[in-house]
Amino acid sequence: MRELNDQELRRREELDHLLKSGINPYPYSFDKTHDATQILQNFNDDAADEFKNVAVAGRIMALRRMGKASFCHIQDASGRIQIYLRTGDIPNYDDFKLYDIGDIIGVKGYVFRTKMGEISVHATELVLLCKSLSPIPIAKEVEDEAGNKVMYDAFADKELRYRQRYKDLVVNPHIRDVFVKRSKIITAMRRYFDERGWLEVETPILQPLYGGALARPFTTHHNTLDTTLYLRIADELYLKRLIVGGFEGVYEISKDFRNEGMDKTHNPEFTMMEIYVAYKDVFWMMEMVENLLAHIAETALGSTAIEVDGKEILLQPPFRRLPLLESIKEYTGKDVSGLDAPALHAIAKELGVEIDPKASAGKVIDEIFSEKVEHHLIQPTYIIDYPLEMSPLAKKHRSKEGLTERFELYINGQEFANAYSELNDPIDQRQRLEEQSRFRAGGDDEAMTLDEDFLHALEIGMPPTAGLGIGIDRLVMLLTNQDSIRDVLFFPQMKRLE
Repeated sequence: MRELNDQELRRREELDHLLKSGINPYPYSFDKTHDATQILQNFNDDAADEFKNVAVAGRIMALRRMGKASFCHIQDASGRIQIYLRTGDIPNYDDFKLYDIGDIIGVKGYVFRTKMGEISVHATELVLLCKSLSPIPIAKEVEDEAGNKVMYDAFADKELRYRQRYKDLVVNPHIRDVFVKRSKIITAMRRYFDERGWLEVETPILQPLYGGALARPFTTHHNTLDTTLYLRIADELYLKRLIVGGFEGVYEISKDFRNEGMDKTHNPEFTMMEIYVAYKDVFWMMEMVENLLAHIAETALGSTAIEVDGKEILLQPPFRRLPLLESIKEYTGKDVSGLDAPALHAIAKELGVEIDPKASAGKVIDEIFSEKVEHHLIQPTYIIDYPLEMSPLAKKHRSKEGLTERFELYINGQEFANAYSELNDPIDQRQRLEEQSRFRAGGDDEAMTLDEDFLHALEIGMPPTAGLGIGIDRLVMLLTNQDSIRDVLFFPQMKRLE
C-alpha cells in the first residue's frame, strides 16, 4: 500500500469520527429532485414557491465556514450551485466541520437569492453520501489588475489527466463536454443509418484469422480450443458475409485493435464504424458520406462550418475529388503513374522520403502520399482511384486500367474514411489475397492473410456492394477541435508506471 500524505491521514481521522458518531459515510441512495442547472435556469424570485422543496446532490468543490453559518458549492453532472447551511436549520450542522472539498453530499431545502444576488439552496437537511479520502486538486481563480481571470494550480498535466481521467472530469468539467459531443456524434450517425433501414449488427472480436485492413494484430490463445486467436483489426470480412446472407444494409460501430505505433491520431484500441450497402457503388457512397457528415455536424454542433486549429472547415457537399496519383503530381511535381518499384524508390529518395528497401510499389506510393500530400488536404477532399496493389478488397476501376474504385476522405490533413466498390468476384479476390500472401512472405507483416471461408462466402455470391469505414475517434477530434486522440478517449492506452 502506498504511503498516505498528511491530508489523507486527516481525512481518515475524520472518517473515524463520523463512524463513531453513528454516521454512515457511504449510504445507499438519495432521492434528487433537481440538478444545479435546472434550478439556476428556472428559478424566478416572483415564483419562488415552485422551489420551496428541492433535493440536490453533488461533490463539494468550494467551502467557506463562518462559525454558525457556512457556504459551499456543489457540482453535479449539469454544473455548480451554492448551498447555504446554518446552525439550527439542520440538526447535524456540527458534523459539517468534518466534511471536506471532494465529499459528495445530498441537500434538501428551498431556493433563494442571496444578498449578493447568487441563486442558492438554503439547506434544511444535509446527508453525507460519500466521504472522499483523497484530496482533489482545486484551481484558484483570481482577477489581475486589468480584470482578467487568472488560474493557479490547475490540474493541467496532460499525462496525469489521461491516467486519472476520473479526477480530470471532476476538476475540469469542460472536458465532459467533449465526451457529451462524442455521444451525440455517434447517436446522430446511428439514427441516420437506422432511418434508412440499415441494420446495426455485431461481429466477432476474437477471430481465427484477421483481415479487412493492412495492419498488425494482437494475438492471444484460447485454452479450451488450444488455438491462436486474433483481436480484430477490421469488421469488413464478417459484415460482407452478412451481405452474402441476404441483408442489404448492415453496419457496426465497434472497437478494433491494431498492434502498431501510438501518436496523436493512433491508439491501439479505437472505435470504427463500418457499413455495407448492397446494390450501391463508391460513387453513391461519396454522396452518402457528404450528406452524413453534414447531418452529424448540424445535429451535434448546430453548424456545418467548424473551426479546427484556427481554420474554418466546411462540411458541406460536394467535397473535392482528387485522384491519388494526380495529388502526388500536384504537390510534388512528380508523375508516378505507371512506374515500377525501383523507379518509385528513386523518386522517394529524391523527395527525401525514407522507404524500406523491400517496400512494394504500392507501399512507396503510400509513403510519398503520406509525407508530401496529406498535410495539404485541409478542406474535405476525396482521394480517389487507388492503384490495384494498394486496394486488395476493392473492385477494379470500370474505366481506368490498373486502378480501383476506392476513395479515402481527408480533412485537416488526416484520413477520416475509406470506401470501396467492394470486390465480389471470388476468383479475382483469391488472386489478390494470394498476392498479399506473397507480400507477407517477403517481409510485409501488415499484408492481409488469405481467408478461405471468406472466399467461399464470395463463391456463394455477393451482390454489388458499397462499403465504408469511418474512424470515430478522429471524427470526434475534428468536430470538437481536439489535437490528440487521447483527448477524445476516456481511458487512452498509457505505458504502465512501475
